[in-house]
Amino acid sequence: MILSHQNEWEWRKVKFGMLPPYAKEVSFKYATYNARTETVDHKRSFKHAWSNDQFGLVPVEAIYEPKYINGKAHWYGIFRQDGKPFTLAAIYEETIIDEQKVRTMSLLTINADRHSFMKQFHKPDDEKRSIIVIPDHLRNDWLNCKHTDAPDFFLDMPLNEFTSLPKAEMNKS
Repeated sequence: MILSHQNEWEWRKVKFGMLPPYAKEVSFKYATYNARTETVDHKRSFKHAWSNDQFGLVPVEAIYEPKYINGKAHWYGIFRQDGKPFTLAAIYEETIIDEQKVRTMSLLTINADRHSFMKQFHKPDDEKRSIIVIPDHLRNDWLNCKHTDAPDFFLDMPLNEFTSLPKAEMNKS
């Protein structure tokens, strides 16, 4: 994960799935992989990181989501059409467990029920969600923004920049 420290970018190893500051052990029982932007400011697991502006970027080449075809989940890779990596908006937490600092993170998500590309993923009757892509030119702004300004970055994934393939077809030459 990329974090900002004194306006400089730093790479930090993180565990996927946020552990809130009150967690007593690494095997926390709640799934905190994604943080909904609509509730991140008041959910106990995320509130501390959010209110303390603990924003990060997760660089990826693709994300994977289930697409239901004839009632069965088929995993699809979602990636940039130009093949370049992209960065996802995240929040992170630093929790002390057994006298060790444990850094964890969750990806921020937005509703995608009306997004013509992202709404095809997940179960047919489930709410559609999407990760938030932070464009190259806004990365530093995201890392250094205040939580009151964070909603300015909650934009739909650009339709003309992304595509998908079944996971089985990914990385075939």
